[in-house]
Amino acid sequence: MRFILNVIWLVLCGLWMAIGYVIAGLVCCVLIVTIPFGIASFRIASYALWPFGRTTVERRDAGAGSLIGNVIWIVFAGWWLALGHIFTGIALCCTIIGIPLGIANFKLIPVSLMPLGREIVSTDEAFGRW
Repeated sequence: MRFILNVIWLVLCGLWMAIGYVIAGLVCCVLIVTIPFGIASFRIASYALWPFGRTTVERRDAGAGSLIGNVIWIVFAGWWLALGHIFTGIALCCTIIGIPLGIANFKLIPVSLMPLGREIVSTDEAFGRW
């Protein structure tokens, strides 16, 4: 089921969102000071490309630098990205087939707001195998 949802996601909105995050990552990498934001943007792009079966977890070794970076990210890029995910999620939830995709869009909001200090892992790793 995850594979089918990921393919539908990829066709409807995942590819476009990933391209947007990659462009933002390239812009951030051109400006030397913002390379950590570029790397985080590339990480989000891979997550936005194939979200089902994966989740984000907090990194235990993230410190004050991640907090400061996340505040800067929210001010300059995070809230725009979050608004995009909210509007796309609402639009996708208007159809029965789009509801899981809309929920996946809502799942991307926290990582789009605060990408530093987070790691993307499979759901099996995050919650353990039963």
